[in-house]
Amino acid sequence: MTPAIIIITFLAYVTVLIGISWLSSRSTDNNGFFTGNRRAPWPVVAIATVGAAISGVTFISVPGMVADKGLSYLQMVLGFIVGYAVIAFILVPLFYRRNLISIYGYLGERFGMSTYRTGAWFFFVSKMLGASVRFFVVCIVLQTLVCAPLHIPFWVNVLVTVALVWLYTFRGGVKSLIWTDAFKSFCLVVSAGLCVYFIADNLDFTPGDLYASVTTHDSFRIFYFDNPSKGTYFWKQFIAGIFMAIAINGLDQDMMQRHLACRDSLSSQKNMITSGIMQFFVIGLFLILGIMLVIYIDRIPGLEMPEKSDEIFGLVAAHPSLPASVGILFIIGLVAAAYSAAGSAMVSLTTSFSVDILDGTSKGEAKLASMRKLVHIAMTLTMAAVIIIFYLISEEDAISAVYTLASYTYGPILGLFTFGMFSRRQVYDRMVPVVCIAAPLICLLAKSWLKSSFDYEMSFELLLLNALLTCAGLALFSRKPQTVLTPWQEKI
Repeated sequence: MTPAIIIITFLAYVTVLIGISWLSSRSTDNNGFFTGNRRAPWPVVAIATVGAAISGVTFISVPGMVADKGLSYLQMVLGFIVGYAVIAFILVPLFYRRNLISIYGYLGERFGMSTYRTGAWFFFVSKMLGASVRFFVVCIVLQTLVCAPLHIPFWVNVLVTVALVWLYTFRGGVKSLIWTDAFKSFCLVVSAGLCVYFIADNLDFTPGDLYASVTTHDSFRIFYFDNPSKGTYFWKQFIAGIFMAIAINGLDQDMMQRHLACRDSLSSQKNMITSGIMQFFVIGLFLILGIMLVIYIDRIPGLEMPEKSDEIFGLVAAHPSLPASVGILFIIGLVAAAYSAAGSAMVSLTTSFSVDILDGTSKGEAKLASMRKLVHIAMTLTMAAVIIIFYLISEEDAISAVYTLASYTYGPILGLFTFGMFSRRQVYDRMVPVVCIAAPLICLLAKSWLKSSFDYEMSFELLLLNALLTCAGLALFSRKPQTVLTPWQEKI
């Protein structure tokens, strides 16, 4: 697969994406950018959410992780479904009743301005880091397959790629994202499915051979109950999946902005449950693809397992033993997945920063429109910088990096919402930033101590510890509710 074919495929896809964005974003105002005017059909939102949840990291890293961890990721995905149900029946009605533009407005209503700003800033750090890591995967593949052969520096690759994301999101915001994400979800699933087909065809597999080869492979193992100290242990993955889904979907402006674009709470609930179930089957497809990639490497002379699991898919897709169509499908799927995540992240970061941190809704429609456009540019440049930094320091597979980061940064957000919803106590508003910074630091020390002292590997349960420490800190700096002062009026 030559760089010219990759560039043509890439540009063709982006052109279609920009076309859909332009058609769907005509006459978009601030409300359309932030909430889609709350007119989005829930089936379309459900399909779009699958594309948003399954990023470039999923497309690259999930098939690759099969070599080391089998199908253990499905344990976490089962937890996701339970988490989505919690979001649908607890958080969605809460947010719709308050008619929120940004979900972090709830923290302001419940606790006060310092808590409100703390939640928004933690989201900003979480989403910027997470989205950058996800988009980093695409830039790496493009660098390997296109830019390196043409002697184009990595930073140029990043700037151009991120600029294209800005180009199709700056105008329509959420209103455009829902329709472009639905298109990208379709491309993502079709690409993965056809890659499985072409690899099987190249190996002369019949449908029966394909089924037998996958199900009898050493990597075909879903459940791990044997070693609680390992990160693949079932209850670690399943329980962490529940809370991870709540934290990075229900308490994340990026994901919730789609669900809040539906007409009403009931429509949003149907969309949430449907997208959770669909995601399970799509992840299963990627894991099957991962097994096929491992089988192909084992059977084709000259192919060797790369040092990093994230490189497996690209290595096989670009191999000359496969038809060029596999490489083209790989590029389409990769770009579809990555642009979905990066585009929605930019819009949600722009929304939260403009509304939550800069208080743009109090400045009038004209000033708000100018502000969000400038903020959108700033978010684009910041994401490019973070991607380049991650390129210089990255060592682990991207999917692990994403969830490790989420465990530290989403823990305080999960703790804030949990304490707010299940306790009536008033917190000392100005102490909240201290609590939310201290909790991740304690978690970092605990993880290091458990590993060095007991060889215990803390996995995604780190998120739960982080949230519990946040709740404990909030309880420590709180008092019984008072009727005289509202949380907004509280001054410490």
